[in-house]
Amino acid sequence: MSDLKVHIVDDDEAVRGALGFLMSTADVPHETYASPAAFLDVARQARGCVVTDLRMPGMDGLQLVRRLKDIGVILPVIVMTGHGDVPLAVEAMKEGVIDFLEKPFDNQLILDAVRRAMDVSGQGEAREVEKAETAARLASLSGREREVLDGLLAGKANKVIALDLDISPRTVEIYRANLMTKMKANSLSELVRMALGADTAL
Repeated sequence: MSDLKVHIVDDDEAVRGALGFLMSTADVPHETYASPAAFLDVARQARGCVVTDLRMPGMDGLQLVRRLKDIGVILPVIVMTGHGDVPLAVEAMKEGVIDFLEKPFDNQLILDAVRRAMDVSGQGEAREVEKAETAARLASLSGREREVLDGLLAGKANKVIALDLDISPRTVEIYRANLMTKMKANSLSELVRMALGADTAL
């Protein structure tokens, strides 16, 4: 496991520094890269996981994910996203990203996401069990809860979902809370990850 590293790809020097410091304090081996191109130069030799911003000049995080796939590099990827970028984050997860973190995020959330990503390669059997459990939870949703979930997976805000379903935003919030409880999800990103990971998700 000693050659596994977190590969941090972000054009913002302050973000790279902060994430690098966080990894150091948690004794997590890591490397930082100022651009997707810099990481792609060494990607074929890289092991571990990737943490990248979605919004970067030149090549963004989603394009990086697609480029890694094109060159046959299979690494778990976590994307960081601004508040308004949930639709893009959902699109990234459909491309294979395993998790996304909305800014501003808690340090523990980042570390938890990184540890999950580092464990991915050895969890094939466990993932199949989780997928079956998620499918069962999805099947337990009411029709309206499922409609709200579909709206969330499409990256829509509560008020847009409310308009689509002809219900109040407050009612959407109630359905959303019920969804989180039934799916046993602690965050929107976890809900999206679980739903997209189940064969019956879409």
